[in-house]
Amino acid sequence: MTHTPGIVRPPKDIIDALKDIGAATVAGTLGHMGYRNPHMVGPVPQSEGKSIVGPALTLQFLPQRPDLFNEGEYADPETQLHRHVLYHVQEGDVVVVDARGDMSSGVFGDMMCTYFKGRGGAGIVIDGCMRDRPNVKKLDLACWLRGWTPNYHVQTTLFPNAVNVPIACGGVTVMPGDIIVADDDGAVVLPVSMAPAVIEAAQKHHEWEEYSRMMLMKGAPMQRYYPLHPDANDEYQAWRALNPKT
Repeated sequence: MTHTPGIVRPPKDIIDALKDIGAATVAGTLGHMGYRNPHMVGPVPQSEGKSIVGPALTLQFLPQRPDLFNEGEYADPETQLHRHVLYHVQEGDVVVVDARGDMSSGVFGDMMCTYFKGRGGAGIVIDGCMRDRPNVKKLDLACWLRGWTPNYHVQTTLFPNAVNVPIACGGVTVMPGDIIVADDDGAVVLPVSMAPAVIEAAQKHHEWEEYSRMMLMKGAPMQRYYPLHPDANDEYQAWRALNPKT
């Protein structure tokens, strides 16, 4: 059980291209492509202003059964799979945890988060909670959680069952290696295979949206400028020629 698989990480150029595209734009673009709800509902941002893009390392929790898991917090630590997902962390990775929405089991605490940051992890998304909030806050980590608890991970009702397997987090299927895009709007799941099309569509949207925002601020009619009406495209192109992208 403690021999856990790694993940296949997406190309760096895809990750870099997504860093200027927010979670809302990714979610909306995926919606137009038929993926209606990539938003992990439940985990909310714990540090305002943080945004991350990175591949998912996954951790699955299950309800406790004494025949499957009966260890304490420090008994034989290497059997505890929440440690093993952190062993896989490389720079820019995101740990995503299916903790079943449980609010009484702190998946990670101060020491685990310190190790995660030392490994260069980008952020943590948990459909559940963590512990040691005062010390974790000092680490300035990017976290999306349901909340906090003083309990450790197996103290109450859950136990870590598997690493880097398909999971459900916040009602969304997450495959190991999926791209996580998260900011103050929440955390969304982007399949790697859909990323190039999302990037292309989002960049086009962002280009005209800049012009539309300027016109709407002047009180111009929304019918013409949001979304940008085809009749307004020539004036947009003329404006863009005078204001090239930087």
